[in-house]
Amino acid sequence: MDLYMMNCELLATCSALGYLEGDTYHRESDCLESVKDLIRYLRHEDDTRDIRQQLGAAQILQNDLLPIITQHSQDKPLFDACIRLMVNLTQPALLCFGKVPQDPTFRHHFLQVVSYLQAYKEAFASEKVFGVLSETLYSLLQLEWQQRQEEDNLLIERILLLLRNVLHVPADPYEEKNVDDDASVHDKLLWAVHMSGMDDLLKFLASAQSEQHWSMHVLEVISLMFRDQTPELLVSAGQARSAQEKQKDAQELELLRLKEQASKRSRSLQRGTRHSRFGGSYVVQGLKSIGDKDVIYHRGLHNFKNYTHDAGKVISRVPKRRQMAKDVEGQRRSALNVRLFLRDFCVDFLENCYNRLMFQVKECLIREQAQQHDETYFLWALSFFMAFNRGHVFRPDLVSETMSIRAFHFIERNITNYYEMMLTDRKEATSWSSRMHLALKAYQELLLTVNEMDRSQDESIRQSANVIKSNIFYLMEYREIFLTLLRKFDETKQPRSFLRDLIESTHLFLRMLERFCKGRNNLVVQRKKVKHRKSRSRKKQPAIQSTPEALEETWQIVSEELRAAGFQLSESLTEGTVPFDAASEMPLEEQRTEAMVRIQDALLVRQGPEALSLLRAAREVWPEGDVFGSADVEPEEEMQLLNQILFANLPRAAPAEVEEEDGVEEIEEEEELESVSVSETEFNFIDFVKRFANPGIVRPYLLLLKSYSQNTAHTNHCITRMLHRLAVDLKMDALLFQLSIFHLFHKILGDPAVAAYKELVTFIKFVLNRFFALAARNNKAYMELLFWKNVGTVREMTEGYRKPEDEDGDGTKRARWTPEEAEELRRLYEEHQDSGVPDIVETLLPLLSTTTRTRRHVITQLVNMGLVDSAKDLKKERKGTRIVLWTEEQELELQTLFEEYRHSDDVLGNIMRRLTARRSRARVVDKLLSLGLVSERKELYKKRRRNAVGKSNGMTEEDFFSDLAGGQNEQPSDDDNDDDEDEEDDLGQSDDEEVPDRESLRHQERPKRTKGMRVEKDLNLGPMVQSLRQEGMSGPILWLQNCLNRTADYREEDGVSQAVPLVPLTEENEDAMEAKSFQRLLHKLGVRAPADEQETFWRIPTKLSASQLRAAAAALSVSEEAPTEEEQGGVEGSPVEVHSESETSHEQRVQALRALLLKRKRKAPAGRHRDESPTVNDPELDPDTEAPRAPEESRNSVKRSRVLDSDDETEDVSVNHREPDSDEDSPSVPAKRRRQRVLIDDDDEE
Repeated sequence: MDLYMMNCELLATCSALGYLEGDTYHRESDCLESVKDLIRYLRHEDDTRDIRQQLGAAQILQNDLLPIITQHSQDKPLFDACIRLMVNLTQPALLCFGKVPQDPTFRHHFLQVVSYLQAYKEAFASEKVFGVLSETLYSLLQLEWQQRQEEDNLLIERILLLLRNVLHVPADPYEEKNVDDDASVHDKLLWAVHMSGMDDLLKFLASAQSEQHWSMHVLEVISLMFRDQTPELLVSAGQARSAQEKQKDAQELELLRLKEQASKRSRSLQRGTRHSRFGGSYVVQGLKSIGDKDVIYHRGLHNFKNYTHDAGKVISRVPKRRQMAKDVEGQRRSALNVRLFLRDFCVDFLENCYNRLMFQVKECLIREQAQQHDETYFLWALSFFMAFNRGHVFRPDLVSETMSIRAFHFIERNITNYYEMMLTDRKEATSWSSRMHLALKAYQELLLTVNEMDRSQDESIRQSANVIKSNIFYLMEYREIFLTLLRKFDETKQPRSFLRDLIESTHLFLRMLERFCKGRNNLVVQRKKVKHRKSRSRKKQPAIQSTPEALEETWQIVSEELRAAGFQLSESLTEGTVPFDAASEMPLEEQRTEAMVRIQDALLVRQGPEALSLLRAAREVWPEGDVFGSADVEPEEEMQLLNQILFANLPRAAPAEVEEEDGVEEIEEEEELESVSVSETEFNFIDFVKRFANPGIVRPYLLLLKSYSQNTAHTNHCITRMLHRLAVDLKMDALLFQLSIFHLFHKILGDPAVAAYKELVTFIKFVLNRFFALAARNNKAYMELLFWKNVGTVREMTEGYRKPEDEDGDGTKRARWTPEEAEELRRLYEEHQDSGVPDIVETLLPLLSTTTRTRRHVITQLVNMGLVDSAKDLKKERKGTRIVLWTEEQELELQTLFEEYRHSDDVLGNIMRRLTARRSRARVVDKLLSLGLVSERKELYKKRRRNAVGKSNGMTEEDFFSDLAGGQNEQPSDDDNDDDEDEEDDLGQSDDEEVPDRESLRHQERPKRTKGMRVEKDLNLGPMVQSLRQEGMSGPILWLQNCLNRTADYREEDGVSQAVPLVPLTEENEDAMEAKSFQRLLHKLGVRAPADEQETFWRIPTKLSASQLRAAAAALSVSEEAPTEEEQGGVEGSPVEVHSESETSHEQRVQALRALLLKRKRKAPAGRHRDESPTVNDPELDPDTEAPRAPEESRNSVKRSRVLDSDDETEDVSVNHREPDSDEDSPSVPAKRRRQRVLIDDDDEE
C-alpha cells in the first residue's frame, strides 16, 4: 500500500509520535495521546483491516514503536500504551479475518496483513528489544502479589501475548530460501529470546506456584518456540552420530545408487547398436484398437512394455473434494547454536517445570477455564517432551504427571470428539483432522513410553508399566480405538502422515498386547455389548394359582403367619420398605396403584410381613381417602384390608397399551441408559486380530504401501507385519487377492531398488504363490480379483460356494412356499380379486395361515405363480385429497365450528372430527389462516393440561377403586390416536395427503390392529424385525430406535428439521448398515439412502416429523415385544372374541370392586361417610364425574404433592381425563407402561 493513500488524520497522528534521527528517537510532546489515538483507530477499522494495512505500510512499528520502548522505557504510561498498540498490531491474521477468506479481494488483504506481520517479526529479532521486555517482565515478577497492581498484571499478560504473537507469525518460504543448519528469521528470534534471558523467565513462570495463572500463556509460547523442531533432532544436537544413524544413511545412499544404475541400464537398452532412421511399424496381434482391427505400433519394440491405451488422452481432473489431503510442510533443521540452546531448555524444563505446568494446564482444561482448542497445546507438549525424555535420558519420574490412565482417557475422549466434529463441521474438517493427528501422536507417545518402561532395568518401573498395560488392555475403549480410526480413515480429510502414525501406533499396540498375553494363560478384559431391555409384560409370568380355592389357601397361610408374629414387623423390614419413588416422574396416583399391586403380589407369593409392611408404609404416604386404612386402624382391620386386596381384581400393566408421548419418551430414555451392558470375558488375541480382517481396514494399509519408496523402513515393516498377521496367522491370504493389490505388488517387484525391500518382497512372493495354487483349484479366482472380499467371501472362495437356490436375489435367504401354502394364497387371491378392496395384499396378509409372511413375500409369490403380471400392479396407491376448492357453505361451516370450539383444548381436532367434507389438516389450517380466524399456527396446537384438581390433590377410596376399574375397559379410538400425534407434524402435512372416511378406516384397520398399538401408517414391521433379531441384529435395532427418538426430541425442541445422518460408530452397527435386510428395514421406516457418491451415510429425511419418528421407533419396540402366536391364542384372528373377553373381564372386575367397597362401608363408622358421596363412579356412565372432597383433605394433599412431585414434571394428563368437547364415549387410556417399569425394578431389587 502506498503512503500517499494513507488517511490524512492517521498520517497526522503518526507524524505526532516523533522522529528517528540516526539511532536516537525524539518523541513529540503529545506522543502518548497519539499512541492512544492509533489504538482508537484500530478499534474502528473496517473488514479489510485498512488501518492495520496503512500502519504496516508506514512501518510505524519498526520506525517508531520499537525505538520508543527501547529508548524511553522509563516512561511507564507511554511504555504501557506502546505495548498495547504492538499487541494489537501483531495479532495473527486469522484472528483479524476469522478465517482464510475465499473471496479474492479479501484474500489479497489477508496476504497483505501476513506480509506486514513477517516484517514485524524480522524487526523483533533484536536482542535490544527483548532485553527491554525481559527487564520489564523481571521487575514485575520481583513484586509480591500483595504489591502488584492491576496494571502490573495487565502488563505481564501483554508482554506474554506480544511474545506469543511474534512467535506465531509464519515464515515466508519465498524470502527465506535457507538450507538446513542455516539461521532463519525464527532462529534469530529464538536466539534473541535466549540472549535476553526471556527463556529463563518463562521457566520461572512455569515452575513458580504463585504464577500458576500464567500457565496457559507459557505453554502456548513454548509450543511456538519449538514449532519447527523435532525431539530426535534436539536429542542428537552436539553429539556424534550413532552407528544406527550411519547405517541408515548408508542404506539411503545404496538405494539411490541402485536406482541410478537401473536408470542407466534402461537407457542403454533403449538405444540400439545400429542407428536407424526408421523406427518401424508393428502389428500387435490380439490387441484390438478402437475399431475391430489390431493395434498398429509405430515405435521401437523396447518401448512396447510401456504401451497403454490411455497414452495421449487428457488426464481427467480430480474434483477438489476428492483430492487427497496434503501434509503440512516438512521439518527443517535449525542452526546448531539454536538447537543446543533449545536442547538445554528442554532438559531444564523437564527437570523443574514439566509436571507442575502440565498439572495446572490439565486443571484449566477440565474446569473449562481455557479458551477453545487450548487442549491442542497440552497434547503437543505431552508428545514432544515425553519423546525428548525417552530419547535423551529416560527418566519416568520427569513425566509422571502425564504417565497415567487419566492421560489415556483424556486423549481417547478428545480423539472421539475430534472425529465427530470432523463429520459434522465439514467446512473445518481439515482443522479438526489436524487436531485429531495431534491427539493420535500423544497417544502413540504414551504407548512408546510404556513400552520403554517395560524394558527398564528397574523392577518398580516394570511393575508400574504392567499396571498401566493391564488397565489399557482391560478397557474396551483403549483396545478398539485403532480399529475405529482405521475403519473411519478418510484420505480426503486426513493426510498421509496421519495414516503413517496410525499404522505405526497400531503395530506398537498389537506388539505390546501380544507380548502381554504370552505370559498369561487367561487374560480377563471388559466387554460392552448392547443389552436389550425386554418388557416384563412380554415375559411369561410364574404360574400363580388365582382360583378361589388357591386364594383361600394362600390367605389361610398368610393370616396364620401374621397372627403368629403378633402383627409385629422387624426393624429392617420396616425401614427398608419404600412404597413410592420420589424421584420418579410417574404421578402419585399411578404410584398409589402400583403400591396396591405390590401388596397383592406379596400376598400371592405368601409373604405376609412384606405385604403388611407395604400397607403401613403406603398409609403414611397416602393418608387421604383412607385407601390403605385410617391412621388409628386396628390389626384386625388391617387383616381385612389385606384380605380385600388379595381377592380384588386389581388392574395390572397390560401389554403394549396406548400411552402418552411423554411416557414413551421416558421409557425409551430409560432403555437407552440401560442399553449397554458391561461384562468381563476371557481375552483371545487371535480373535482380536480377526477383527482387522476387513476390507475397510486393509485399504488404508495398501494406500500407505503405495508410497513405499518414500516410507521409512519401520513404516514398511509395520505394513508388512499386519498383512502377514492376516495372511499367515489367520490363514486369510485370499483377503489380499485383489487386482489393485496385485498391480502394486507388480510395481514393487519391478522396482530397480527391490533389494532394499527384502521383507516386503518375500511376503509378496508368498501371497502370489498362494493365489496361483488356489487358481488351480478354483477357476473363478481370476474373476474374484476384481472385487474386495469380506470374511464370508474369502471362506467361499477357498472352501466352496453356496448354492444359488438357497439365496434370494439380494443375498437374503429365499422364503420357501409349500404347495399347500401356495394353493391357499391362490384361493384367497381369487376370492378377493374382485372384492374392490383398495390394497389386496394387505387384505391377504392377516388371512394367511403363516403369519411370518411379509408384503414382499406375498407379492413375489403372486408374480411367480402368474397371478399378477408385475409387482408394480400391487404397489400401494398414494393417497391424496381431491377436494381443493371451498364452497361458501363449507367456509361458513368451518367458521361456525371454529367459533364453537375456539376455547377448547384441541381446536383443530374437534373441527376435523365434525367437518362434513373430509380434508387434510394442512388444508384446514391454511383456510383458517386465509379467513383470518387465527393469526399463526401455534394457536391451533393442542393445549396440554395438568391433572384435574380432584386427581392431583387426592381422592376418596371409592374414586380410587372406580378409577382402577374404569381404566381397564378403556380402548383406544382412532380419534384419540389422531389427537396423540404431534401437532406440528399435523399442521405441516402435505397437501397431497388424503383424509379418508373415518368409519371406513375403522372397519378396515380394526381386524388387524393389536391391542394398545397406535397405527400411524401401514408399518408392518413385526416379521421383519423378528427376522433381524434372529440374525443377531438386536443391538443395531436398538441403536436405530434411539437415533429416531433423539432426532424427534431435537426437532421438537428446535422446531427445525434437517436431514440427520446415521453414523455407525461401532463395528456391529456398521455391519448392520451394510446388510441388505437391515437396509430394507430403513427403507420401510422412510430413512433415505445416500443420494450420490458425495454422501456416505443414510439420513433421516426432513419430511419425517417428530410424531412420525416416534411412531417408527415405537413400531420397532412394539415389534420386539409383540407376543407370539401361541401366546396370543388366536386373538388377532378373532376380534369378536377379544371384545367379548374384555367385556366379561371388565364386568367381573367392577362387581368385585363394588363388593369390596360395600364391605368396607359396612365396617367403617357411620359418621365417616356422612359428608361424602356414597356412590361409585361408573366409568362407563360418566368418566368425568369426581367425588367431592373435604377442604382440609384437599389442602393436605396439595401440600404433600408439592413435596413429592418432581419440579420438572409438566403437562401430566390425568388417568381418566377426557377432552371436554370430545364426542367419544370411551375415556382416554392411562399410561400403564410406567407401572410396568416400576414392577420390573422392584423385582430386580428383590
